[in-house]
Amino acid sequence: MSTPIAPTPIRSVLVANRGEIARRVFRTARSMGMRCIAVFVDADADAPFVQEADEAVRLPDSYLDAEAVLAAAQGTGAEAIHPGYGFLSENAAFARAVTEAGIRWVGPSPDVIESM
Repeated sequence: MSTPIAPTPIRSVLVANRGEIARRVFRTARSMGMRCIAVFVDADADAPFVQEADEAVRLPDSYLDAEAVLAAAQGTGAEAIHPGYGFLSENAAFARAVTEAGIRWVGPSPDVIESM
């Protein structure tokens, strides 16, 4: 019988969400030793979740800008993206783009999202 290979621990996570959702993910991620990355729009620039992140990236338009969120993850070296809920969390194309970029997707697989 073979021994399963344990996945490499995630060291940094970009949370593709805002407000209390992002803060809750940050708390859990930090307890697991992860660096936390926020994305934000101008209206949220002074919000607590932005201040609490280890790094924050301004989005040019909205939280629904999948290309900008993915670029933020790539630019910061995020190893994973956690979508929270709402926004891009149910976007199979985004989940697929994340995994195709070599970044871990913290959520259901693109195929599962499509079937929902």
